[in-house]
Amino acid sequence: MTPDELLTTTRTVRRRLDLTRPVPPELIRECLEIALQAPSGGNKQGWHWIVVTDPDQRAAIGRVFTRAAREYLASDHAAPRLFADDPERAPVQRRIGEGVAYLAEHIAEVPVLVIPCLRVTTMPSGGQAGLWASLHPATWSYMLAARARGLGTAWTALHLAYEREVAGLLGLPDDIRQGSLIPTAYYTGETFRPARRRPLEEVLHLDRW
Repeated sequence: MTPDELLTTTRTVRRRLDLTRPVPPELIRECLEIALQAPSGGNKQGWHWIVVTDPDQRAAIGRVFTRAAREYLASDHAAPRLFADDPERAPVQRRIGEGVAYLAEHIAEVPVLVIPCLRVTTMPSGGQAGLWASLHPATWSYMLAARARGLGTAWTALHLAYEREVAGLLGLPDDIRQGSLIPTAYYTGETFRPARRRPLEEVLHLDRW
């Protein structure tokens, strides 16, 4: 797989996760070793990675995620309600909503849940982009590494509506904040294609808006 192919075909996998095939722990470790090579602001490397494979823990986290996902799907900003009047984009948005609903019902069955975390002494009122830039690139690197090894992932954050509840389940210290939740499993099916995106000309600005 070329770098360009890897970057353009690492898709969010919700309904094509293989819920029956175990994922070797060493494969997750390989992906995380690669993730640790990502940039970190000030080279602080304040990241921590919670890898959840215990069925009871997955079930407990899954119950929280399912509750949050149902609330999201009932909200006005849920994917199916975005671009509902656009005949070209509406079908894609509906499929996203269906994928979220499917994952919500089955997330406890996903063999590995990875929760990237960051040690945060103070949460700045502004400039949080810089703070999370010390975690999110590493998370994306993990997902790319997983894709290269035949694993599917999905970047989710719905559970963060109940972050403290999940922190209690995981026994996290007060200064550890969760950045996302990445269900990880082998994927079913054969191919992944680049997604349909808005043309670059519609979003590119040279020198000024």
